[in-house]
This record gives sequence, structure tokens and C-alpha cells, in this order.
Amino acid sequence: MIEIGVQLEARGFKIKLPLTAVKMKKSGDFNVAKYKTWFKNPNDYKKKAFLTKSHFDKVRSGDAILVVNNEKRGISGYIGGATLMEMAIASYLKKPIYVLNGVSKKSLLYEEIMGLKPIFINGDLSKIE
Repeated sequence: MIEIGVQLEARGFKIKLPLTAVKMKKSGDFNVAKYKTWFKNPNDYKKKAFLTKSHFDKVRSGDAILVVNNEKRGISGYIGGATLMEMAIASYLKKPIYVLNGVSKKSLLYEEIMGLKPIFINGDLSKIE
């Protein structure tokens, strides 16, 4: 996600990364599990709620969103629930939703993803307007 952000900035786009990605970039520590402390300490779900709201605020303030849906958990083009929520906010606000990679028809969220009318760019950042 960070490298894609660098590429978009080089093309003149102003980007807003998720707060956790910004922390990872600054620290050089990209171990996602380290940041998801709520799994070990349920009281930390307040952090998750804060991050979710922050993502929604960024969707609202931006002109479009880019979903970076690389492989995760052995699923190519993975989009999970949190990202789907961000996509739904963007759709509701009538903002373009760009998706970096295709999504498998086997995804449990396939119907909902496709119903938001995303623009699949198949790894080609030049398709972002």
C-alpha cells in the first residue's frame, strides 16, 4: 500500500493512507499482528473503532478510494468486511471506487462488492482518473 501511495504521489495525486500504514511506514515494522492488539485485549476494540472512523473520515474527505486488495489468507484479491464498509461509504457518497485487483467469485462478499460498481484497474494505476 505504501509503495502504491508513492507511485500515485509521483503522478500528482494527494493520498491519505490508513493510520496504521502511516505508523508502519514510520517504524519500518510491517507486522500487522503487532498493531491488532484487540485480539489479545478486548478493551482495545476502542482502538479498532477509532481506526474505522478515521478511515470513514478519509473516504468522506477524498475524491475517490483505491482498494489495495492483494492476496491475504491464501485468497487472491481479498476484500474483507472493514474494506467493504469503506467501499459502501464511498458508494453512498458517490465517489469512485477503484480496486487494484480482481475479486474471486468465491468470495463470500462478491455480491456486495460487485453491487457497489467498483472500477477494477487490474494493477494499472494509470487507469485512476
